[in-house]
Amino acid sequence: MKALHITTMTLLWVGGINWGLVGLFNFNLVDTIFGGFGLTNIVYILVGLAAVYGIYAHMMTDECRVCKPK
Repeated sequence: MKALHITTMTLLWVGGINWGLVGLFNFNLVDTIFGGFGLTNIVYILVGLAAVYGIYAHMMTDECRVCKPK
């Protein structure tokens, strides 16, 4: 579960940084890195799934069970 959480957070950071670059400089880092390989849509889908998981883990369960110290 912790690996899923770390992967999700990493994907959310990638998505957030990419949207920041698009908004500020009209530069799409994901497309620049993966565009030539046709993987851009897969990365976007993974970022979207990570957002859904993040909403569930942090909003729907009242607290994140992975982040909360035991």
